[in-house]
Amino acid sequence: MKILIIKYGASGDVVRTSSLLHLWPNDEIFWLTSSANQALLDRNKVRVFTEVVALPDVQFELVVALEDDALLIHEIYSQIRYKEVFGAIPIPDGKISYTSNGASWFDMSLISKYGLQRADQLKLINRRSYQDHIFSGLGFIFSGEEYVLPSQIPASPLGGDVAIGAEAGDRWPIKRWAYYAELKSELEKLGYQVNFLPKRNTLMEHVADIAAHRVVVSNDSLPMHVALGLKKPSVAFFTCTPPWEIEDYGRMTKVVSPLLEKYFYSRERIREGMTAIPFAVGLEATLHKLKN
Repeated sequence: MKILIIKYGASGDVVRTSSLLHLWPNDEIFWLTSSANQALLDRNKVRVFTEVVALPDVQFELVVALEDDALLIHEIYSQIRYKEVFGAIPIPDGKISYTSNGASWFDMSLISKYGLQRADQLKLINRRSYQDHIFSGLGFIFSGEEYVLPSQIPASPLGGDVAIGAEAGDRWPIKRWAYYAELKSELEKLGYQVNFLPKRNTLMEHVADIAAHRVVVSNDSLPMHVALGLKKPSVAFFTCTPPWEIEDYGRMTKVVSPLLEKYFYSRERIREGMTAIPFAVGLEATLHKLKN
């Protein structure tokens, strides 16, 4: 079969969606993503495209559309031929909806038929992982299939015991736990080598930095997903986003804010939300990973 996966933006979401590549080992998989994110995909497993017009003129047996950008979805569907589709679909007046088999996930999304407020409520009570939703919608059972990162990771000038991914995007600044500097200082007093992950020119340089450390500590962000993909022990702080949809693969410790519900999907920079997880809790979780 020829299968097209559409997961364009949000680098961490691209990484976690790569677990789908296990579902069709003997089929030809095409993936449409952004030019930056293409480096995160294993070219031995998938044919990667970054422009809609570059997609081959073939009929896809299945399209897995995991985007919520209406312009992008309309552009794609206007140029491809397909038999079946899962996920986002174009509807009149430039809007988009989604297929019934994708409802368990998309009902909680920005394009939820219930509206954003109800979608967030459904996210808060959801206890199924992203993979569980997508796999089941496609007719499979999620059985711990791992992320698939490129097999060749470049060398990094960094290295050490702990990599800290402290950055949070402008969309959810409250994601950033308040005590990363204190954590680095305390760990270094105990003799550990700790690095804040620096900004890099390419995503693969970022992946290389993460690969060069024993343990990764971060927000719910790209470093968390890369650590999972690299099978690194990790600690992730959840201050405003749902921890339950993240598959931890038995090696990531989720540290969840006691004020998660209060600041769920808050887009404000509120100190109380960033400090709700005590420093001692984050330190203990990190030391546990280092010692085990």
